[in-house]
Amino acid sequence: MTEAVSLLVAVPAAVVGAAGFGMASAAQQRATHEVPVSSTLSPRLVVDLIRHPWWLLGLVMTVLALSMQLVALAFGPLTVVQPLLVTGVVFAGLFSALLHGRAPDRWVVVGGLLTAAGLAAFLLQARPVAGPGSERLDVTDSPAFLVTVAVLVVGCLTFAGLSNHPSRILALALATGILFGITAALMKAVTTAVRGGFGELFTTPALYAACVVGPLGFLLSQNTFQQGRLVSPSVAVITTADPIVGVFAGIAWLGEDLDTTGPLIAGQVAAGVVVLAGIAAVTLRSTILLRRGEAPEDAAVWDRHDPDRASESSTSSSRRR
Repeated sequence: MTEAVSLLVAVPAAVVGAAGFGMASAAQQRATHEVPVSSTLSPRLVVDLIRHPWWLLGLVMTVLALSMQLVALAFGPLTVVQPLLVTGVVFAGLFSALLHGRAPDRWVVVGGLLTAAGLAAFLLQARPVAGPGSERLDVTDSPAFLVTVAVLVVGCLTFAGLSNHPSRILALALATGILFGITAALMKAVTTAVRGGFGELFTTPALYAACVVGPLGFLLSQNTFQQGRLVSPSVAVITTADPIVGVFAGIAWLGEDLDTTGPLIAGQVAAGVVVLAGIAAVTLRSTILLRRGEAPEDAAVWDRHDPDRASESSTSSSRRR
């Protein structure tokens, strides 16, 4: 199969996967706010959520999106598939608005178009290709990268556990995105092994590593959605960190490469700025819309995280009565 035909399969599959992840994020974020608050990485949260219809819908969408991501990774290089997943923040903003009973906002649409345009420009200039080492994954090829991502994850979790500042939610989201990006690299190695037969699949260390890192990332994403009041900022950080880490993992461990010659570097940077502008537009506008359409249920959820506000809300309610 030629490279052009492979991309014709990989790119649409990645975009559909991003849409699935966006829908899953919106549904799961709503569900996590309707169950008791759990500590970070506590399996109790999943036990509480497994009976919630919105969470089950999100789980189904996650499985479908993951399947499409596997298809994309089977046909395209990691450096193509992962950047396309950034569009998940656009879909999350759209689906979140719909779940709150609002029509999609035009600024959300504009932000989505900016993100898509920036991604298209980046891919056109970067011309990502699979390298000679893409047939295998070996983390010892770049121990510095492995140590860096490990330190970042531990640092984010430590900060989130010790701080009460709102930025702790973004730290949880960053750790989630890093784990998702590493999982994508592991999945790429697994899809390559599948081509050699199922016998080779079960002798691939990446399969067992993905079975550990993937669920940890998923559980951490549920903690992030529950402990954060709004879905868009968390999804923006997750869907940005995920492809960035995935791209660097592809370069460090799979031998993939980007075209970094001459003026193309400046073009790639400009395209990245456009992508960030699109993500910022979607995130900020979604935040405004959620605040305008805040429901009593949302306030009750926030009260569970803020005892002082809960006391004020109770006093205000008594005065109104």
